[in-house]
Amino acid sequence: MDQAPPAKQSRQKLMEAIMDLGNRAYNPDSSDELRARGQREFGDLMQRTKTLPLMAALNILMRPGSVPQWLRANLVDILTLVPLRPDGVRATLEFVFSVHPSSTVKVSEAAVPQKKGANITQEALKMAAQLIAAPPASVTPETWYSGISSQMLELLDGTDGPELTKVVSYIIGFGIFGRKATSAPGTPGWRHLAEPMLTRIKPPPSGLGTNTTGVGQDEVVDLSRERVLVAHNDLVTAIRRLHSLVVSHPNPGLCKRLLSPLLLPLWALSSLHQPSPSLSDAVCTPALELLRIHLRLVSSPDTLLPLVQNLGYVGGWDKHSPEWFYKTTGQGQGQVQIVDAKQLGTSLNGGVPQVTLQEIEERVPRLLELITSAFSDADISTAFVDLLGRWLKSAQKSRPGDIAVRQEPVSEPNPMVQISEVKVLQAMTDKFSEKLASQPRHILELASQVLVTSADAPEDDDDMNGVALSLINMVVTVPGFQKSRLDPQVLGIIESSLDKLTKRDDVNISRTANNLALLLRYRDEIDPDVGSTAAPTSRQIEDRKTYTLARSYITQQDSPPPVRMEGLSLISSLIVSHSPVLDIPGIIVLMSSLMSDAEDYINLQVIKIFTLLASRHPKSVTKELIDHFVDPKETESVDSRLRFGEALLQVIERLGETFSGETAQQVGEALLSVASRRGHRPKTEVKQAREERQRKMKHQEAGDAWKGEVPDLSDETTAEEKARTEILAQIVEGWESKRGAEDVRIRASALSVLGSAMETDIAGLGPSLVSAAVDLCVSTLQLERDPEKGILRRAAILLVMSFVRALDSAKQAGRRLGFGFGLAAQDDVARTLRYVADTDNDGLVQQHARDVVESLDNWQMAGLVPAETPGNQGAGLMKLAGLTVDPDKIASFLSASASSRPRIEEIK
Repeated sequence: MDQAPPAKQSRQKLMEAIMDLGNRAYNPDSSDELRARGQREFGDLMQRTKTLPLMAALNILMRPGSVPQWLRANLVDILTLVPLRPDGVRATLEFVFSVHPSSTVKVSEAAVPQKKGANITQEALKMAAQLIAAPPASVTPETWYSGISSQMLELLDGTDGPELTKVVSYIIGFGIFGRKATSAPGTPGWRHLAEPMLTRIKPPPSGLGTNTTGVGQDEVVDLSRERVLVAHNDLVTAIRRLHSLVVSHPNPGLCKRLLSPLLLPLWALSSLHQPSPSLSDAVCTPALELLRIHLRLVSSPDTLLPLVQNLGYVGGWDKHSPEWFYKTTGQGQGQVQIVDAKQLGTSLNGGVPQVTLQEIEERVPRLLELITSAFSDADISTAFVDLLGRWLKSAQKSRPGDIAVRQEPVSEPNPMVQISEVKVLQAMTDKFSEKLASQPRHILELASQVLVTSADAPEDDDDMNGVALSLINMVVTVPGFQKSRLDPQVLGIIESSLDKLTKRDDVNISRTANNLALLLRYRDEIDPDVGSTAAPTSRQIEDRKTYTLARSYITQQDSPPPVRMEGLSLISSLIVSHSPVLDIPGIIVLMSSLMSDAEDYINLQVIKIFTLLASRHPKSVTKELIDHFVDPKETESVDSRLRFGEALLQVIERLGETFSGETAQQVGEALLSVASRRGHRPKTEVKQAREERQRKMKHQEAGDAWKGEVPDLSDETTAEEKARTEILAQIVEGWESKRGAEDVRIRASALSVLGSAMETDIAGLGPSLVSAAVDLCVSTLQLERDPEKGILRRAAILLVMSFVRALDSAKQAGRRLGFGFGLAAQDDVARTLRYVADTDNDGLVQQHARDVVESLDNWQMAGLVPAETPGNQGAGLMKLAGLTVDPDKIASFLSASASSRPRIEEIK
């Protein structure tokens, strides 16, 4: 007999020790003294056992009948508390990914060492999230999240690989912050996972609760030095973890909640003055990327105004009297830390650095670059108008010679803020002149307001008039401008004000005003053809802006997951509102290109968009999906084709009874061609032959190195497990269908989609397609008996079940299909299913066949009862098909007999 591998022997010894000590510790028949001593020994065993072997042993002992119920309850508590161990979170993830059925490594990957860890699937990820995100009933949420938070945040650092970073981001973003009970500020989940990152970037008004300077309580503090609230390493760690969490999962709502309070701190960190290359890589670049993500998700002009007014922000909650500030230190400005600004009652301005005019000028181009990458043209124009309007109001109030009576003291405006606004306005006018003219109505309204208040001003104060004339010139000279589209009242104000300005003594003002007046008068005659087109409505303008923004979010290569998800959501909202600006063919092609993405969140959202489009454009959507599913040019991968099959399934279910006519015929014929055995893919055959030659060459090289057959170095599997693994490997390898045949998984998917189409609207498919589909299923069950074809036979059996259900639903609804399921055909199908139930080599296929045979028998019995009609609903059994017995006459005879006296008759 072969000796068991060492790993299995150690696991068996651990299980025996757990059962032995567990029996001593928790046996209800033992004395209290023995149980107390046994619990101490059992606890010592749990403490000294490593986490992964402990989980493997406990998972086996959890099987029904392995241990007594009173011991099993205690082992369940221990297993649920494993994440609280120092390495419990990672051990739980590794264990789930290694044992989950969906995480089985593909055969093509089995010969390659798994350097990147386990094969993580969406199903395994959901299970891991359930085990870690939600606290068990035996502990409080405070204890649970305080115990796992440090492990979760360390995994966000990325030192254990990017895959684990994505996994932890998913668990935090959806499992913990995706629930109201743990995602609101003040809840244990938010306090232990979000605040450690946020407070290290922006300290709270009450100060940090922990000492981040590394000074002990009993050590002497040098009061002449600045007190550091957050050290450089802590700040870098917080930004790195926040960046990993934001860019690793597609939750736009969570990104907004995390980044909204950090708008100004991220701006300050991204625009540090002359940072070193190391500081730029560790702080400035990730802070700028986070800021760009936030501005893309909240693409509103309201978010730009705080940045312009706080261009020189250095830190603190109070902009005028900051409590703390960011300070670059170290050799060559290589570090940044958060310093307390109010220690020892020092004067504020003595410790807080003041931003210089040179730094303001350096930050303006950086702000414009950020605006360009995050804002649309309409948003840039709106932000410019708002900013210019605020500046003009402040400039008019500060005009020399004006007498202002103030009832209460008003704080003087900050000169640096005013300088910042002017610098930004000048830079935006120079760089975005064409974009600013995309909203002429708002700019001309603002110019008219300025002219009304400044046209009668003294001639030595023509600055405001010059600004207004520049605005008018910027809009009027843009190609495509039409005077006829302006508000007549605004146009009248501008023309009258220009007439007044032409009489000024200032040559520049009068000449410019005269030229603009002439241009406005004859502008429509310069481009006469443009005026024939109808002006877009406000809704069309807004929808066009949203559509352009959404496409940019999706198509840009550097768009992180939350931004791409926001773009898909914007397109979904436009489809729901039936926006006329949508380019339907372009959207369908764009969604098809996204289906090849490996991220599940993209695929699910794209499928949702396909279902929305199918309601109004069923033919275009189904044609696109079926083209990619059939893949005649052999350019799609198997996984991509399966995703298109899933999208086609949901589209058919969404169409319902409208899935008929030419659309249903095309889809049904394509699915039958894919599901049949006649499909041949020459390019795939060539690729398979090439891969087979490469595999043989590698195997030969390994055999030459070992001078014989390559030994199996695995010592953790028994002979039974090896045999089962080999069988599974043969089945998975057989799915690829050598010699260029269609992949078995694709054929099974086609049968599944066709079955769903039958249940959705069997009349739409028609008798010929339905009959061919049922014949195909019977042939598949009879001829394709290989073990690797098990999934195909299951799909064939379920299609027969879908066919019977569709017939039954049509009967219950009183619909006449024009065809049915004859007795001879029923007998043939039932005979084939019974044979499969008795002889198939796949247990699941056998069970499916038995279930369908039973359902078919029940359906035949139900066929003896006529379908309900509006006149007999709820009346029960009325007549039996094929018999002349009338239940109504029987009932009347019995009631008459019961009312008369008994009568005895002699019967021969």
